[in-house]
Amino acid sequence: MRRFLPVLILAVGLAALALDFAPLARPFTDEPCAPPTLTDGCVDTRLGLDLQGGLRGEYRALPLDGVPVAAEDLAVIRTTIENRINRYGVAEPIVQTQGSDRIVVEIPGVTNEQEVRDLIGSTGELQFVEVPPARSNQVVPGQPIPPDMPVILTGRHIDTAAAGFTQTGERAVDLTLTEEGARLFDAHAAQHFGEQFAIVLDGIVESAPTINAQRFGGQAQISGGFGSQAEVTALVTVLSYGALPNAIEEVSFSKISPTLGLNFLQQSILAGAIGIGVVFFFMLVHYRLPGAVALLALLYYALVAFAIFRLIPVTLTLAGIAAFVLSVGMAVDANILIFERTKEELRSGKTLVSAVEAGFNRAWNSIFDSNMSSIITAGILFYFGSAVIRGFALVLIIGVLLSMFTAITLSRELMRWVVRQPWARRASFFGVNEDEFTIATPRSRSREVEARA
Repeated sequence: MRRFLPVLILAVGLAALALDFAPLARPFTDEPCAPPTLTDGCVDTRLGLDLQGGLRGEYRALPLDGVPVAAEDLAVIRTTIENRINRYGVAEPIVQTQGSDRIVVEIPGVTNEQEVRDLIGSTGELQFVEVPPARSNQVVPGQPIPPDMPVILTGRHIDTAAAGFTQTGERAVDLTLTEEGARLFDAHAAQHFGEQFAIVLDGIVESAPTINAQRFGGQAQISGGFGSQAEVTALVTVLSYGALPNAIEEVSFSKISPTLGLNFLQQSILAGAIGIGVVFFFMLVHYRLPGAVALLALLYYALVAFAIFRLIPVTLTLAGIAAFVLSVGMAVDANILIFERTKEELRSGKTLVSAVEAGFNRAWNSIFDSNMSSIITAGILFYFGSAVIRGFALVLIIGVLLSMFTAITLSRELMRWVVRQPWARRASFFGVNEDEFTIATPRSRSREVEARA
């Protein structure tokens, strides 16, 4: 395994460089990537609302049967809309209630505005509607369903929804029905085998398939008419989170500027750069040659971290950037533990090579424990926090895991190579006194034979 470690480090570094600077297509999507104009199909950097601006929509929840909107229902609408946007792929939206019946949605950097507006405004009311043979020509996908057609099932009879494919390879949405839904649909299929039924979403016919079996066992599928995988994802998102308790109407929808402003962003980046520069200077002055190794490892860490952020993708807000800077500090902390332990091993009389190996081995327990406590804390924030807090926690988790990888792989391999170079065997390079380093200098062959004798 050890002999393949340098190859793994090099491969990860080259892949990170490609993801950071080359216009590559995003995996697991059928959207095209057309440089130099980046599209949804390209690996790119996604910035949050505070850094790049976005869209702001205001919606009003409509009373149901003349009854005013309850506070609980408004909270459900807010949560459902936020879940829809997150599931759709627009990370870290700001969704909040306003007054007794208003929902305000702020979304960072959306390329397909109309698609997101349709997703938010949809109530998600799903129906399986019976289509009498004499009226099958009135049911057209994409058109409103004709009135007075019997409803077989509704959205409450759906247990789960997921993207899938038909046997012929067409895009589809697979539905798992509840126990009641499976019983009702099988009873209908037994009496209407060979006839059509319509799958209707918000009063619009999504599909009008033919019943080709007398028993389905709780499994159904919506297929046909999906032009892209994004359409499948949008339908799955709406069905997964069910119908809104109240219909909503769009009050306004407009573009908004970055909330922080360009000057504030530049000042924040400058402050972060100064802070990281001071850390680099301290490492070089205090730890000398090991400090230089740590700097190379940190540069590698930054390249790989940025590549991961682009690939997932992670929406970077100011909170996310703060989490990244914090993870850089933790990566430096891991190297400090290793180098201090190496000094102790040198002063105890070990050879330079042995001291480096012992430094890494004995510092690992402390590094692992401290980083795992950070990961557990970030995991709690990610699970229970709001969208902005989840973004901070995700960046921190990625950064901490990656810092552990670079400290124990790249830093270790670089130190192993450095200490075997004749020019590197100087006490001043490792921050110890000459007498301490003299004891630690590897013995010559004749002195080893003499010692054994």
